[in-house]
Amino acid sequence: MLSPKEREEKKGVFAKALRAGGNADTKRYQELYDEFCENGYSRSFAEEYADAFVNDRKKPLVEDILQTIRLFDKAHDYGNAEYYLGMLSDKKLCADDKFSYCIEALKNKSKQGHWRDAEDFRTENISFMQKYSEKVNMDRLADLYIALALADCSAKHYTQGFKLLTGFGYKPKGKNDVKLLEILITGIYICSKSGSEGGVYNAVSNAHGAMKLFSKFAHPWTEDYYEQCIREASEGII
Repeated sequence: MLSPKEREEKKGVFAKALRAGGNADTKRYQELYDEFCENGYSRSFAEEYADAFVNDRKKPLVEDILQTIRLFDKAHDYGNAEYYLGMLSDKKLCADDKFSYCIEALKNKSKQGHWRDAEDFRTENISFMQKYSEKVNMDRLADLYIALALADCSAKHYTQGFKLLTGFGYKPKGKNDVKLLEILITGIYICSKSGSEGGVYNAVSNAHGAMKLFSKFAHPWTEDYYEQCIREASEGII
C-alpha cells in the first residue's frame, strides 16, 4: 500500500484528492494506512479501503481503484479484484495507469486459471506493454515480467514462464530487496505448478536466502507475511 507521502507525490493524485474530499480524505487515508502498518493485508482491509475511496464515490480516482485491486489481490480475493478491474476495462486511461491496469488484469486472469483469456489479453496488449516498459523503473518492469510469467504458468508453459523471470535482466539491490523476493516467490509457485519437487526445494531455499539478507522489514508483520507467501507458493497458491 502506498504511504500517504507516496500517494501525494504520485502525479496529480494529491490535487485531485483535495478537489474530491479535501482534508477529510487525507485524514481517512492516514487512518487506513496506520491500520495497514499494524495489521497488513486482509480481505476485510481491502473492503474497508474500497468502501472509503471507491464504492461511495461518484468518480473514484483511478489510483484508488488500482490500489483496491492490489489489496484484494494480496488477500487472494481474485473475484473482487476482477470486479474492480471491470471498472477500468472500458475507461480511457493515461499510459501509466494503463500499464498498471494491464499488469493487474493479466495477473488476475492467470491466477484464476483463465489461461486462454490471459493469452488473448496479452496478445491484445503486448505491443503497448513492451513499448511502455522502456519508460519504467526496474521494479515496475519486474511487475510486468511476473505477470507475463504467471500467464505462461497458467497455460502450463512452465519453462517459458521461468525463463521470463530469470531472463529480463533484474539486478538485485542488495539487502532488503522486496522485489527480488517477489520474483523468487513467483518462481516457487511456477515450480510447484509444474510438479517439480526438486525445483520447489531449490526455489524455496533461494527465497529464504534472500530473506536472510534483510536487515529490516517495513512493518512488524512483514517477515511473517513473506514466510507465509513462500509456504503458500510451494503449495501452488499465490
